[in-house]
Amino acid sequence: MTVEFDQQSLENYLNLGRKYSSLPFSLHIFDSLCSTNQMAWKLIEQGAKPGCVVIATQQTAGKGQWGRQWISPAGGLYLSVVITAKLEVINNYQLTLASAWGIASQLKNCGVSIGIKWPNDLVLEGHKLGGILTETKVRQGKISQAVIGVGINWTNPVPETGINLHTWQNNQNYHPISGLEMLAATVLLGIESGLNCLDNEGISILLSHYLSLLTNMGEQVYVNNLLSTVIGVSPQGSLRLQVIDDDPNKLITPEIFIEPGTISLGYCKNSV
Repeated sequence: MTVEFDQQSLENYLNLGRKYSSLPFSLHIFDSLCSTNQMAWKLIEQGAKPGCVVIATQQTAGKGQWGRQWISPAGGLYLSVVITAKLEVINNYQLTLASAWGIASQLKNCGVSIGIKWPNDLVLEGHKLGGILTETKVRQGKISQAVIGVGINWTNPVPETGINLHTWQNNQNYHPISGLEMLAATVLLGIESGLNCLDNEGISILLSHYLSLLTNMGEQVYVNNLLSTVIGVSPQGSLRLQVIDDDPNKLITPEIFIEPGTISLGYCKNSV
């Protein structure tokens, strides 16, 4: 399957949407790559600056969070962008929170009923639409370089837990996103708006935005045999859980924090 990508169309969408622009996007578009994140790091080594964007309509060795394989067949959007970050390494997950909220917010503004599944998945009708992989390099305890990778299902085949946006739009008889180029522009503008919120308004405001789209709020999960309810996310990206116990004589920790990658919340059901 060959998918053509029109760079001029993408540039037009970006120009229309960038009233409050800060990143000077530099576009590098490929039919197929091993990994857009990998290519972005190569371009950094060659002198690429923040705003460098790598796009492919297929990846042959895509990566997800925690080193998992990201199946990336033709027809999806696979995108990476080089960004600046002024964060202590302990706060590096804020880049993912900002990107997830920014992208979801932009898609929602376009009319797509999107949500966020903790910590970094974009969900539509309870199914996975896309995900985010943030990679960083650290110098003296601070993030010195960062690449944000995004994969979103457009026309590509998906597993049972997935959904692609093109099919969803056809089923709704409603087409707010016209093609891959508009989708790419929406993602880039979303990342930019999320990072701007983090930089200008701070993590507290960003977290309130993120939680407003988090589909896991109120979900019940078992952790270490303790039934708990999701009540939020910490500034470092950890899941905040309130322990439920009907025995008032038990000495238990009322709130626990689960780091990203420790558990995996399910799709279409309340389970771990």
